Amino acid sequence: MQEPIESDLLRTFLVVVETSNFSAAAQRIGRTQSAVSTQIKRLEAAIGENLFERGARGVLLTRQGIQLVPYARRVIDLLNEAAATIRSKPLDGPVRIGIPEEYSQTVLPAALAAFAVRHPAVEVTVSCDYTVRNLAALERDELDLAVVFDWSDQNKGEVLCVDPTVWVTSMVHRLHDIDPLPVATYRNSTWSRDFALRSLEQIGRSYRIAFIADTGSGLKNAVIAGLAVTTLSRSSIPPSCRELTADDGFPPVDSSKVVLRRNSFRSSEAVRELADMLRDAFQPMTVPMV
Repeated sequence: MQEPIESDLLRTFLVVVETSNFSAAAQRIGRTQSAVSTQIKRLEAAIGENLFERGARGVLLTRQGIQLVPYARRVIDLLNEAAATIRSKPLDGPVRIGIPEEYSQTVLPAALAAFAVRHPAVEVTVSCDYTVRNLAALERDELDLAVVFDWSDQNKGEVLCVDPTVWVTSMVHRLHDIDPLPVATYRNSTWSRDFALRSLEQIGRSYRIAFIADTGSGLKNAVIAGLAVTTLSRSSIPPSCRELTADDGFPPVDSSKVVLRRNSFRSSEAVRELADMLRDAFQPMTVPMV
């Protein structure tokens, strides 16, 4: 029977993976190189396989080492989450958040699920709405947090990520080759007029409004069904659709920043905690800004 794997050995293993060097790993975790080497040998003995190949310039993962990496990360993430949950002070009270519909089925559930586990007594109310309406609700003290799009660099707040808006078409239908181009757009939207449709006008592309919707889901349904092309945030393109690029003759629409705005009249520890979790949930989408 092999000895159990200690979490401390897995932590050291992941640092060595990140640095590809025992000496650099030792400096990062504040131990000697020989101590790090001993820990890796203990881990290899517990698993019964070599995890690294030693070389003059550092170390490389073996096949078994590569297999271990995702499991090690999962174990350490669970341990960190458990420790944070147990150590965190219980919070209560209401938190009101506004968020674009684009993220209501992706980023928001991830953030709220983690928040609910840590703080089950906090009452969260969510408003999925357009940026203009969420900003207005924030000013009226009807929201504590608002995640909004900033396509004109006018909104103040914390930039969570950059999520460009692009033209999108169905991979089954070739509506983007039709002239005039059938377009799905938001109802009574100044953004659609000033950015989406203008981007077509600037390249001299003729179009007709073939579908009008009040929600992003409506626009997605129109594209999937082959009724029109539309504009969507790059992160929210459905699996059966694709981005229309310059190779297809389509320009980018904008490079919207996704911004977190906070209520200037009030705040609480629960609001700050949810803001932190939203930041973490958007982190995988972060790209360098130009």
